[in-house]
Amino acid sequence: MEYLMQYGLFLAKAVTFVITIVAILIAVIALTSKQKAKKGELELTDLSEQIKDTKKSISEQLLSPAQLKAKHKEDKKLQKEKNKKDKAEAKSTANVETESQLYVIDFKGSIDAKEVSSLREEITAIISVATEKDEVFVRLESGGGMVHGYGLAASQLQRLKDNNIPLTISVDKVAASGGYMMACVANKVIAAPFSIIGSIGVIAQIPNFNKVLKKHDVEFEQLTAGQYKRTLTMFGENDDLGREKFKQELEETHQLFKHFVSEHRPQLDIDKVATGEHWYGTQAFDLQLIDKVQTSDDYLLEQFKDKHIVQVRYQKSKKLAEKIGKSVASSVQTSLMTIMQTNISRMFK
Repeated sequence: MEYLMQYGLFLAKAVTFVITIVAILIAVIALTSKQKAKKGELELTDLSEQIKDTKKSISEQLLSPAQLKAKHKEDKKLQKEKNKKDKAEAKSTANVETESQLYVIDFKGSIDAKEVSSLREEITAIISVATEKDEVFVRLESGGGMVHGYGLAASQLQRLKDNNIPLTISVDKVAASGGYMMACVANKVIAAPFSIIGSIGVIAQIPNFNKVLKKHDVEFEQLTAGQYKRTLTMFGENDDLGREKFKQELEETHQLFKHFVSEHRPQLDIDKVATGEHWYGTQAFDLQLIDKVQTSDDYLLEQFKDKHIVQVRYQKSKKLAEKIGKSVASSVQTSLMTIMQTNISRMFK
């Protein structure tokens, strides 16, 4: 009996502790949600400096102590001369030609292309400072999604070309459907050998629960004004007229898609590539969907010789509730991936 009383007391304390922690979290989240959220901020990362540091670190580890000492002495001398030169140029009234910039943007698109809100901020910032001798390099990854979302994303990229700023798009993994709609806007498109390119087509699918409702004697009513206000429905009984109208709308969207791609890449045989199929990078090059088979890493190393590379990223401010939710989701995803990898490793043993 005494044991049960002690256990009950311990359980009560534990429950009280948990409730207290939950209450504190709820209070903090409530206070945070009431605060006016910041719009966000622009983050700049000097990729040129990162490449230099990497090269320097590797080269120094390959030298002997004596060689390393001599190198440090030479580097110090060169840095002193550079500082002296920079100081003289700063005092000069003559216009000094600045180094060309390569602005790097990462776009990893979801189905609704919600990332376009950050993309528009990044592009607006770049347009405000970039010149015709600069370049924008977009590392694109997207399997496509909603037409209006990716249409807006493509329009954002078009703003760069309208301002005569060269645009290169790189695809390391996938740029299909809406992703390719974005890619084709570029002055130059490069892609990795096994990246997925194309899928110039339109798809729509909708489940229908009408038979399930009828089976359980559930009536569904839907009132519309306008013959084609609703063509297909999830709960009502669809007819051939509605299906034909829906297919007509899909075909119209496909024709707009084809026209858009043809405008930006007139060298394409659009009827050959706009079948909804996708191709790997090497095949896409043969079909002229891309201009070069190359990874983004190799392209950046090439440009490093002549341009200063800066990554531009617009980071939205997140509320505490969003941060906690993302953290929990990330933990769950990591746990699931660990379980999957463990099971796969067991299968191959």
